[in-house]
Amino acid sequence: MQQNLLNDLKDALEKDENLVIDGQLNKALIEQKALSLDKEFLRLILDTDSLKKHFFEDIEGTLVFDKVKFQQFIHNKSFLRDSYTAFKNKIGLTSNGQYLSKSGDVVLAWPHKDCVLEGGQDKEDAKRDEIFWNETLAPDDIDRLLSPKVFTNWKKYDKDGEKEVEHPSLNDNYLIKGNNLLALHSLAEVYRGKVKLIYIDPPYNTDTDSFKYNDRFTHSTWLTFMRNRLEVAKELLHNDGILFLQIGDQELHYIKVLADDLFGRDKFIATIPRKTRSGKTDVPWKLSQDFDWLLIYTKNAPRTTQLFKRAIERRYHVSEDFPDDKWRLSDLTTQRTIQERPNSNFTLVNPKNGDEFPVNPNRCWSVTIDTVDEFIEKGKIVFPGDYDFLNISTPAMRVFRSEEIEQKGEDFDKTYVSSDFLNKAMDDLLKNVTNKKGTDEMVDLFGEKAFSYPKNELLLSRIIEYATDENDIVCDFFLGSGTTAAVAHKMGRRYIGIEQMDYVKDVTKKRLQKVIEGEQGGISEEVEWKGGGSFVYAELKQANQKWIEEIRDTKDEKALSAIWEKMKEKAFISYKVNSKDIDENAEVFSQLSLEDQKRFLIEVLDKNLLYVNYSEIDDADFEVSEEDKKRNHTFYGLKK
Repeated sequence: MQQNLLNDLKDALEKDENLVIDGQLNKALIEQKALSLDKEFLRLILDTDSLKKHFFEDIEGTLVFDKVKFQQFIHNKSFLRDSYTAFKNKIGLTSNGQYLSKSGDVVLAWPHKDCVLEGGQDKEDAKRDEIFWNETLAPDDIDRLLSPKVFTNWKKYDKDGEKEVEHPSLNDNYLIKGNNLLALHSLAEVYRGKVKLIYIDPPYNTDTDSFKYNDRFTHSTWLTFMRNRLEVAKELLHNDGILFLQIGDQELHYIKVLADDLFGRDKFIATIPRKTRSGKTDVPWKLSQDFDWLLIYTKNAPRTTQLFKRAIERRYHVSEDFPDDKWRLSDLTTQRTIQERPNSNFTLVNPKNGDEFPVNPNRCWSVTIDTVDEFIEKGKIVFPGDYDFLNISTPAMRVFRSEEIEQKGEDFDKTYVSSDFLNKAMDDLLKNVTNKKGTDEMVDLFGEKAFSYPKNELLLSRIIEYATDENDIVCDFFLGSGTTAAVAHKMGRRYIGIEQMDYVKDVTKKRLQKVIEGEQGGISEEVEWKGGGSFVYAELKQANQKWIEEIRDTKDEKALSAIWEKMKEKAFISYKVNSKDIDENAEVFSQLSLEDQKRFLIEVLDKNLLYVNYSEIDDADFEVSEEDKKRNHTFYGLKK
């Protein structure tokens, strides 16, 4: 019976060529179709009587698909059994092919953008050039994975170039190379509750991006990938800290639900559009391709006051006439007509130059003919040209902060944000911060297209201006080309950037060095940037991760065999694995494809020891230098 069902299922699914990759049914894609109740997929099952009877329940005349039963069935070791699975069974590495509860699974994906997540690959994954392995671990198998790690290769960069790091400090800026999830858990030991702004531009989960890492997770995989990181990111945020999460429309609404759950719906502030390109909206279905989105959350601050208070404060001015008080502008007109307010029906004259401003009959002045001279004498009315830093075309009322505090108290809210401030911000988001602008900035810096889809500096400057003050800490753990760090540096904020990929050395680090040298791209002119400052570069110290990278880059089976011999001597092998069993079945192993051999050797490594745990810094096997021990002790001591 079981074998007949297996055969019937394979025959039915093979009718859909989209489920077949390289001549084989793709189990991960089949599972995804089943869980999402894909109509075409279900029709394949319904068309076969034996499958219909086994996987559907008749409930009062309605057929209901049993997803759990189907999932358990396809996870049976007999379904789509291959040489790789057979080899694992032979050496006892699998748990007899039994299905594990998805609610408790933890899946690690190596070696690109490694992460803790759920799920598998689909057809698009399998066709990518890069290697992307998923491995399922039960919770009991993970005990030290997220423990704080040892940092190594410390270097400090300032106007004099590269130098040794003597004493890490909270005043330092940090550029960290390593897995962002593990780095975040390490940094949380020191920076928990200290970060004022987190901006992230994570993989959008599409197949069109040119990121240097896998950007085509299955949907559930991607959400778990994001949840793991947002959970620890929230720990880093200050009580009135802000999260800006930039995302495409493919996952916008799903990540919104996830973030609502993590932060609380009452901590959601806004969804803001950002125009990514111009001239592509000639047909309606292309409209969404021209935008991505910024989701904004606060940790604990009242959402109606926290962000906007900062914006308001920046709209107050100081002048020589009133050195001891700050002021902002408000509208000098009302919504009343001259019929309703006949005493406000007059032409306003600038006493300095005689310029006349006739009344608008439908929106008359908020002052009367009897009070206007008094307001002008006290300097409470501002005319065009009075101040070179104001761009106004009609008279406006000057509102002093001291008066407003007395009238309203300190409880500012969004109703006090001046329209010109919001208009300026939205104009930038809808006109001036396209992807091309970021690409052009990188070309100006490096003389070539050094990075795909870098964010531009104006975008980050508006976010940083909006959510932080000088010396606040900004964090970006999908740092990429380093725009967030570069802008934070120029704007006098402290920053922490995390990036795993090797381009962090050739692009990100070099970009920050150019900032220190005083490069004049991006926002440099706007903020009058002249150079200076410093940052500290450090890496998570690799343990098994170095073996993963060596296996990944191997091109032939002979070299892979040599790596296995070194691994037996120096790598940290999983307790489940007996290396003698592998050697005794070397002939079977050699019959696997090169990719399966690489996949297997990565799987036998202990995933708790990808990087060196700080708790094991004195273990001689990890070869941590005395200088690195001192630096790590100093760094982790900063939490006190």
